[in-house]
This record gives sequence, structure tokens and C-alpha cells, in this order.
Amino acid sequence: MTLDLRADPIQLTAALVDIESVSRDEARIADIVEGALREQTVGFEVLRHGNVVLARTDRGLPTRVILAGHLDTVPIADNVPSRFEVNEAGEQVLHGCGTVDMKSGDAVFLHLAATVAEPVHDLTLIFYDCEEIAAEFNGLGRIERELPHWLDGDMAILGEPSGGWIEAGCQGTLRVRLTTAGVRAHSARAWLGDNAIHRLAPVLQCLADYKAREVDIDGCVYREGLSAVRVGGGVAGNVVPDAAEVDVNFRFAPDRSVEQAVDHVREVFAGLDLAFEVTDSAAGALPGLTAPASVDLIASVNSHGGGGVRAKYGWTDVSRFAARGIPAVNFGPGDPNLAHKRDEHVPVAQITAVAAMLRSYLTGAV
Repeated sequence: MTLDLRADPIQLTAALVDIESVSRDEARIADIVEGALREQTVGFEVLRHGNVVLARTDRGLPTRVILAGHLDTVPIADNVPSRFEVNEAGEQVLHGCGTVDMKSGDAVFLHLAATVAEPVHDLTLIFYDCEEIAAEFNGLGRIERELPHWLDGDMAILGEPSGGWIEAGCQGTLRVRLTTAGVRAHSARAWLGDNAIHRLAPVLQCLADYKAREVDIDGCVYREGLSAVRVGGGVAGNVVPDAAEVDVNFRFAPDRSVEQAVDHVREVFAGLDLAFEVTDSAAGALPGLTAPASVDLIASVNSHGGGGVRAKYGWTDVSRFAARGIPAVNFGPGDPNLAHKRDEHVPVAQITAVAAMLRSYLTGAV
């Protein structure tokens, strides 16, 4: 199978969706993308690293823009091959696994690589594997560790679904396990024990009473959230338990570091008799919208009727670039609320619009 990178990016999206590429099974789509970039683009150095496909120009231009997207999808849910239909609003939509997250974004990047003859920025393209599973397998993380110079640039755009809005930066995430201890006893003589599950009550009350902070950064409002996401405890139906735990997830604004986020969560539960363990964390990413390359992208989106700029809720790989001092945004077709759903679909007009806005940006035709 070959991809026609010069075809309409709508058709290119459908072709990518029809290549099954569930996480850990991206070899075939990486082969096809690599072959298309080698055969149908001009001026790109192309490199294969595992199931990551890298390509970049070296025209000596003053700025470099990185276009990055993951090739993998969540498991297929009877939604491949792709199909077109007209919805109740009269819009043509494309259904299929990955239409939103994020093969439509990949299609736009591939199409522009083959059709933008004279960009005003040097370009780096990164198509990577294993984004949808544990971070230890993430292909972009592997490039960061093993080929970090490929992540150098002045601006990074990740094709994550954003409905044609620029979703700037991202929240950080922190997971903490809070454990209570008690005394085990027979439940018929409960007064002889100390119920560890009951000791979770003040923890849950703290969470119920928590007031989330809202932070405005570069005009983007990030709303924090502190939530119980798992509760565990119990020994048997006739035993007062001597241990119980609750996992808490803190989604924090990017003006906090991970260390500051940990300190804040400790403060929330200060004074309670429990053990505190950090089980996972990832830093957020500041919007970086005042950087010159970001200003030009915003102008291009605004001049073509795009959605504008808003905060990104959730964590994405923009954090990797922000940690390197590179302004990074999420920008792609599709409603992120439809990602991973059985009826995942994207209005094809959004694919066309995002391609036009990025073409304007990359050619300086704002």
C-alpha cells in the first residue's frame, strides 16, 4: 500500500485510518509513512528509528517548526475501515478509529510536507509510536532520550485534536496514594478493632470540600482539579480491615512545578493520620504564546476563522517540548471529547480548515 501525500488530506486521513495501528503494532503504518516521505517530498532528510519516522529540512532558514503526531490508536472497536456519512446537521463526517486521535492531524502534516514548496521555516516532522499506552513506551520520549537534537526548534505543534482551536500548553498531573492503618478484628466484635476504611472519611471530606483554583496564563484559563480515582480496602466479609487506601489525582496548572504540586496536596491533607506516596507525576507546559513563532500561528488561525486560543485540559506531549524551552501547542482537527469512542468521527471541513491555517502559517501568508 502507498499513500498519496498530495491527495486531499481528507482522503489521506481515510487512508491512514484504514491502516490498523494499535499501540505496539505500528510497524506497517511506519513503513508506509516512511516510504511516502522518502518518495514524495523534496529537501527532507528522512530517518527511521524503531517505529518512529523522522524528517527534516535544512534550508538555513532563521526558525524551525516541529510538527509532531503519534501514529498509534487505542484498540479498534468495530470502527475500521473508515466510512463517510452526512450527519443530521448536513455536515460530511469521517468515521473510524483514529479519525480524531489523531490520524487527521497526521494527514495534514504529511500533506503539507509534500505540498509546501517554499516554507518560511525549516521543518521537522516526527511521527511516533506508543503514545496511547504507558509513558515508558512513548516513541517521542525515546527520541528525547536517544536523538534529542531532533527535538530542537523554535515552535512545536502537536496534531492532537483541538477542534481547530489552538490549545496552549497543558496541565500537569500528579497521582498520590493515601493509606490509612487500623486494627484488624472480627466484625461481630468490631469494638476490638479500628476500621481503616472508616479512617478514609476525613480524606474524602477534604476532597469533597476542595475548591479548585483557576489560573489565567497568557489569556488561557487553567482550572485545577483534585479527585479520588480509586479506593481500596477490605479483607473479608466478617473482618474489620486494618488497611485502606485511596488514589488521588491532582491536575494542576502549568505555573506549578511537580514539587509545588506535591507540596500543595500534602497541605490539603495535613493533620490527617495517613501515609503519603507519590505514584506518578508529569509536569505541565506553559502556553508560550508570546514567542514570535506562536504570535504568527495565532495570527494565521485568526485570519482564517479558526476557533482562537484556549487552555489545554489534560496532559500531552507538549510538556516534553516546554521542558526544553520550546513553545508548544496542540492544534488539530476533531473534537477531543470523541477520542477513543466507538463512534469516533471528525467533520471533514475541520481537516480542510486546519490544513489551510497551517499552510498559511508555514508559508508566511498571514
